[in-house]
Amino acid sequence: MKKLIMVLITLFITSVSFSQKTAYVDTEYMLNKIPAYKEAQKQIDNLTKQWQKEIEEKHVALDAMYKQYQVDKVLLSNDMKQKREQDILDKEKELKELQKKRFGPEGDRYKKEQELIKPIQDEIYNAIKEIAAAQNYGFIFDAASSSLSILYSDIKYDISDEVLKKLGYIK
Repeated sequence: MKKLIMVLITLFITSVSFSQKTAYVDTEYMLNKIPAYKEAQKQIDNLTKQWQKEIEEKHVALDAMYKQYQVDKVLLSNDMKQKREQDILDKEKELKELQKKRFGPEGDRYKKEQELIKPIQDEIYNAIKEIAAAQNYGFIFDAASSSLSILYSDIKYDISDEVLKKLGYIK
């Protein structure tokens, strides 16, 4: 529903302002043409694998702790059972906190993406703004964006290569 409203608003604005030119870019295409983006993505992927391995190791240790508790349970006093159960709960909480720290909304992965990828995205955005001002584009849409999709687009309006040329990534 939200997409439909956005498309209708876009069509309305486009039909009202005939003097404005419209174009689109494919940011996914452009990002994949930029070596710094590929390197940043590689770094993030490597860190993600490390963090996933770290979490998996803690998960395996927690499972082993729980299984050992199940085996020992019949031999333990009530106090010992409660202590072991609390230890297991503490480890579960620690594991959840680690997952949140690494992959949560403000986690290490998000921070690394902001550090490595956001400057590249800002560079593309600034080039798009310059091209839009210089060539009198009223609207430039992102064909790769999931928030506003283009149902049909003519390739002659794709200015992705122009942005890459402006940034010096293709000739």
